[in-house]
Amino acid sequence: MASTKYSQLEKPRSTIAALDKEYAQLLVAVQPKVIDTEEENEFYLAEVTKLMRLGDAISPAQERLLKLLVNLIESFESQHYQLKAATPLEILTELIRDRGLKQKDLLPVFGSQGIASEVLNGKRGISRAAAKALGKFFKVSPSLFFDN
Repeated sequence: MASTKYSQLEKPRSTIAALDKEYAQLLVAVQPKVIDTEEENEFYLAEVTKLMRLGDAISPAQERLLKLLVNLIESFESQHYQLKAATPLEILTELIRDRGLKQKDLLPVFGSQGIASEVLNGKRGISRAAAKALGKFFKVSPSLFFDN
């Protein structure tokens, strides 16, 4: 009975040791570290891409490395690529461009060509009534067009 317990304990230890050995080899090959430059970020992104291409064939050690690299990349990018929130006008312009619309297509929303032109040229803000109408027109939340 004691030998059965011992052999059951040995199996997980040997599996862990093999995982640690493979992981150590991967760490030596890739040499992950805190990312300081865009070139390093690009290198680690390429490594992540290679690992992700493995799909279901990825080993536990490769998966550990993948998680580490993703954390390093996310840390670098959160410090260097802070996105600013889009303005209501930028959102409106993108929706118009995305749907292939023209300024005249917004006449039902703004009521006149002049108001539509002033809004789209940034000379006039989007009123609450216009925001509600734009929300209905584009089938999006009107809050996208409210200035915060």
